[in-house]
Amino acid sequence: MINNLPKRVKIVEVGPRDGLQNEKKNVSLEDKFKYISLLSKTGLETIEITSFVSPKAIPQMSDANELYKKVSDHISGINFPCLVPNLKGYEFAKKIGVKEIALFSATSSDFTKKNINATVDESFQRMSEISKLAKKDNIRMRGYISTAFGCPYAGEMSKEALLDVAQRFIDLGVYEISIGDTIGVATPGQVDEYLEFLSKSLDMSKVAMHFHDTRGMALTNIFVSLGHGISIFDSSSGGLGGCPYAKGATGNVATEDLFYLFNSLGIETGVDLEKLTKASRFILDIVGKQSPSKFLQAHLKE
Repeated sequence: MINNLPKRVKIVEVGPRDGLQNEKKNVSLEDKFKYISLLSKTGLETIEITSFVSPKAIPQMSDANELYKKVSDHISGINFPCLVPNLKGYEFAKKIGVKEIALFSATSSDFTKKNINATVDESFQRMSEISKLAKKDNIRMRGYISTAFGCPYAGEMSKEALLDVAQRFIDLGVYEISIGDTIGVATPGQVDEYLEFLSKSLDMSKVAMHFHDTRGMALTNIFVSLGHGISIFDSSSGGLGGCPYAKGATGNVATEDLFYLFNSLGIETGVDLEKLTKASRFILDIVGKQSPSKFLQAHLKE
């Protein structure tokens, strides 16, 4: 058993944004709001609710303005970060009072060209302008690193490339970096090696992990991450999600699966399982899908 496990972890719920962004069936504003309302009652402290992207690029997020206004008017005491892809998106977010934004890049320029039509270097040039404004406007920033372990177009990524991008985000002024296994190719040995390498240069208390369960390795990789002092993990209730620009990227690891793992290790999450599964059942019914989470499937049969 791994020694020195954290006593408590923070779960960043990404279901309303990352979980729904690739769903072809349109989810109404009211259903999104109800989903977020249900999640807000679970004990989760951070729920990423939407992204200010082009409606043509990701139609599911076209109601970002209306959704954020409705959520902020009715729910308090929870962090509601929103993804911002460019300066235009930032201006929309600022105008309606968003208090925290998420910026994103990748270790692979092949991926960022598909995603935002820019190289990694160009993505940081764009984000530099946004970060200056966010600091001035007192808006918190979180950073996402996609394709940290592997890219669908360029193959395996190096730990050196990951460190370089992570350091760039730190230089932008983000308070936290989420390291993403976008297509679910990471292995426990690779995660162990990369985190050991990062720990020599980074403050690991600022590092979060974002695993997809495409090949069934997410929980194992999370267990390895715990051993490196990681205590922040992104997940999606019910296991929904996937990147529209990453071929083969299936769902995020399910929040329910994280709960079961952490609970079995005596690690506090602050999450109420029954309220969480209620939220997951609701959104799964809306999108007409069965959860890939084996724990949730078993729990619902009990």
